[in-house]
Amino acid sequence: MNAAIWAEVLKARRSRLQWTTGIAFTIAACFGGLVMFILQDVGRARALGLLGTKAALTGGTADWPGYFALLSQTVAVGGTLLFGLVVVWVFGREFSQDTAKDLLALPTPRAAIVAAKFEVTAVWCLLLSLYTYGLGLAIGAAIGLPGWSLPVAAGGLVKLVLTTVMTIALVTPFALGASAGRGYLAGVAAMFAATFLAQVVALLGYGRFFPWSVPALFAGTAGSEGELPGPVGYALVVLVAVLGTAGTTMWWNRADHDR
Repeated sequence: MNAAIWAEVLKARRSRLQWTTGIAFTIAACFGGLVMFILQDVGRARALGLLGTKAALTGGTADWPGYFALLSQTVAVGGTLLFGLVVVWVFGREFSQDTAKDLLALPTPRAAIVAAKFEVTAVWCLLLSLYTYGLGLAIGAAIGLPGWSLPVAAGGLVKLVLTTVMTIALVTPFALGASAGRGYLAGVAAMFAATFLAQVVALLGYGRFFPWSVPALFAGTAGSEGELPGPVGYALVVLVAVLGTAGTTMWWNRADHDR
């Protein structure tokens, strides 16, 4: 297991994807800071050319709780795509680069290889979220957001981490798609399908029963008085994680790896 984790960490460290995902979350945190800056003084934003003369920006409060909520919502919505991209790359690269048979020929159990890939993926995604939180602290302090307190900061961190954990759990089926599809295409297709359906189902009012809509609802995309996921929604998230992990492990153990 240690050797498998070491190999996956080495692949991730030498990949350009870590820089791509890092830049994406940097842009997300900076955009959130820009929204807070505009909300602080809409007139100033118009004078600086950040907002059109006829444009209106509503639905948010320029303070630390609002900024932390916006970061969590960004991770919930964008995390499905970015975390999904990480999972698809980690599992699909073995087939796209024709290294799957070489990997399976090593004296390491296939279940250990799959577990190592999931562990490295989970840590990778969690570090991205923590990086976003840290960058958010710096941006919020730089623009002088009001409402700072340690309980508010701790609550924002807890909500962000919980949102991240649920999002990571929901991208595990994409690993099965990338594995069974023997490349990136099937995993990417599953990722976009889940993201699209999450938006549609939430719009129809049944998001609490669709697992891929649960993190966004938990993060507050529906507003303070909007729909929140209940026990059924959280249970479905756990179920998807179990099925995605077990299905991927079973496929790697039993599939006919002919190339």
